Amino acid sequence: MEFFNKVGKMAIGSRLRMLTETMVEDAVRIYKLYDIDFQPKWFPVFYVLQDGGEFTITSIAREIGHSHPSVSKIIAEMVKNGFVIEKKDKADGRRNMVSLSAKGIEVGKKIQDQYADVTNAVEELLAQANHDLWKAIEEWEYLLEQKSLLRRVQAHQKIRESNKVHIVPYEPKYARAFKALNEEWISKYFVMEDADYKALDNADSYIINNGHILVALYNNEPVGVCALLKMDDPDYDYELAKMAVSPKAQGKNIGFLLGQAIIEKAKALGSHKLYLESNTILKPAISLYHKLGFVKVAGRPSPYERANIQMELELK
Repeated sequence: MEFFNKVGKMAIGSRLRMLTETMVEDAVRIYKLYDIDFQPKWFPVFYVLQDGGEFTITSIAREIGHSHPSVSKIIAEMVKNGFVIEKKDKADGRRNMVSLSAKGIEVGKKIQDQYADVTNAVEELLAQANHDLWKAIEEWEYLLEQKSLLRRVQAHQKIRESNKVHIVPYEPKYARAFKALNEEWISKYFVMEDADYKALDNADSYIINNGHILVALYNNEPVGVCALLKMDDPDYDYELAKMAVSPKAQGKNIGFLLGQAIIEKAKALGSHKLYLESNTILKPAISLYHKLGFVKVAGRPSPYERANIQMELELK
């Protein structure tokens, strides 16, 4: 086990597979010990069928938590080896019904002593262990059902990648990136409009003179931008606008970091409420705005044809 001590917990899958292989190898020997010609992988299906009666493949798969193709393959093997009978349902010819054969029923009687001895052996093993593996497995299954290992790794990846992101104030050297990043997403979903060109071609005069732009750097490369536009409106001081993140940098939490930073900037400027416009086909963006705390408000005139949703955020 020196390898696993060296590699650590990232090898948990390999270690569990090794433990499973050890258990399966012993299971094969145990069946031979009781003179039963049986494959360990058949056991869950066999156990369900032992209750008697006929079952559909779907009901068996649901009962044991396996996929339909997996159960179908196991049943085919058991039919070939004479343990199971498969036939068309009399009431519905589109589905097959599965039951134990005479051989399967006979094995079901013979295997009872094996069940008892295996249960006692496992109980003995659990009693000798410092940790209850059975309860631990149940707990892990529950936790992974709530949030898979993949999703947990993705979350930590996002945190690690986020640490490489730096939010900096706009400088004229970022003008090209500011335009390119916005033009990229707008052109992908919509058509560039006059209001876009006015803001993107003249960021310094159109935005910076009365607002602010923040730039997200990843490995010192500008990969995200977001602006605060000064509004001439009694209800709103600033509009959150021109947020864009490069597709090659998505999944690094950059949009959320930019949003948080621009909100803090608005607070520092004394703003009490932020406004934004978007389009509902941009589901990731709308989801991000909700995550940042924005809520939908009644429609108001917009300089953009593509805008079909308006949102606001009360700043505390």
